[in-house]
Amino acid sequence: MRIVKLLFGLLLLTIISGCEGFFGEETDLSFIDKPEYQGREVAYVPIQPVLSGFVKPTQVVTGFDELLYVVDEGTGQIVSFDLSGRELDRVSVKGLKSIAQDRAFDILAIGTYDTSFQDPKDTSQLVSLTLSCVYRINQKRGSALSLSFGTPEAVIIHPYYLGFKTASESDEAISFTGVATLSDNSYYLTRTGPSNNPLQLGGPDDAVLSVIPDLNGVQDKRISPIAVQTGAGFENDYFSMPSSITTLSQPPQDPAVSSSKDFIYTSINPDLALKVQYIKYEETLDGGIYSLKEMASSDTSKADGFLYDPGKFATPEGVTYAGDRTNYIFVVDATKDSLYQFTNEGYEGANPPPFSANRKQIQVSFGGNGLGLNQFNKPMGVAYFKKIVYVADAGNGRVLRFKLTSDFE
Repeated sequence: MRIVKLLFGLLLLTIISGCEGFFGEETDLSFIDKPEYQGREVAYVPIQPVLSGFVKPTQVVTGFDELLYVVDEGTGQIVSFDLSGRELDRVSVKGLKSIAQDRAFDILAIGTYDTSFQDPKDTSQLVSLTLSCVYRINQKRGSALSLSFGTPEAVIIHPYYLGFKTASESDEAISFTGVATLSDNSYYLTRTGPSNNPLQLGGPDDAVLSVIPDLNGVQDKRISPIAVQTGAGFENDYFSMPSSITTLSQPPQDPAVSSSKDFIYTSINPDLALKVQYIKYEETLDGGIYSLKEMASSDTSKADGFLYDPGKFATPEGVTYAGDRTNYIFVVDATKDSLYQFTNEGYEGANPPPFSANRKQIQVSFGGNGLGLNQFNKPMGVAYFKKIVYVADAGNGRVLRFKLTSDFE
C-alpha cells in the first residue's frame, strides 16, 4: 500500500453545544496539537495532550451531557472533564469499579457497601461484610449539572434485591462488574461469582441482569437474569465471567438514540472461544427473546479479521458502540494491549474512504505494550464520541484519544 505522509493542521471541532444549562458554554477544542503520521491509507493517530494524573483509570465514558467521565479505580473517584480535557469535578465512590450514564444524566456506579449485624450464632459479636452494590448519583440541580451536586445513593445491594433480609460471608464473593443503560433509562448489569447453579434464587452468579429502575427514591427492584435462546433451548447459565457490557443507546442526546435492547458483552473466561458476543433482542408472540447475533466470520473479500474469530481476544476488559451512523464496535484487550474496531456486522476494520480503490474494510486495530502514544499497558476501558476514540490506559495511568486520519477535515 502506498505510504502517505500527512501533516494535519489544527483540529477545530466548532460545535459542541450552543445551549446553556446542562451543556454549558461551547467547549474550546483548540487544545488539539497537530498530529503528524506516516502509515496506512486510514489509521488512528493520537490527539495530544493525553489526559493524565490518574492512579489506575479503568473506564472512560462519554455522557449524554457531552462530558467525559473517567473511573479512577486507584483513587475510587469518578472524574469528569469537558471535551477539551479540562477537569470539572470529582466524586468518591467506595469500591468503585464501573459506571454508566442514563439519559436523565444520572450516573450509575458499581461500588461496594459496608454493613454489619449481630452474628446469629453469637449475638455478642458483630458480622461485618463488604457487599457489591449499584449507586445512583443525581447530579442535577435546577438547570445546572455537576458531579459535586450528587451524593451516591445505593439502589441495588447484593443480595438484598433477591429478597434476603441479611447477608452472609459467601455473598462477598459475588460482584457486579459492568453496567450499561438503555434509551428508556432501564439498564443491564453483569454479575460474577463462584456458583453457576441455574436453579438457585436469582439465577447463576455469572449473569446479565435486566433492571427496571425505581426513580422515586426506592431501591431498584424489578431485576431479572437474562436467559439466552440457543440450539439447545433457553440457557439460564449462558454467560461466563462477564467483565463489561455496552448497549446501542449511546450519545449524543437525540430523539434518534437507538431504542434497541441489544447488547454486547465481554468475558474474561480463558476457556471461552468467543469472548466478545453480540446478544440481540427480539419481540415475539411469546415475549422477548435474547439470542446470539450471527456475525460475519469468514468472508476475507470484505475483511481480514472478524469479531467472532475464535481465540481473538485474551482478556477483553472494555467494549463500546458508536452512537453515530458508523455503528462501529470497539474492544480493548488488557492482555494484548490493543484496541480493536469492528463493524456491526462483525468485520474488523474501518470503511474505506470515499473514492478509494479498496473495497475491503481497512485494518485500523493497533496497540502493543509500551508508553508510546499508540501503545498501551493494560487498557481496560474504551469510549467513542464525535469521531474520537478514548482509551483508559490503566497500567500507564492515563487516558488516550485517537482519531482516524480519514476523519480529519
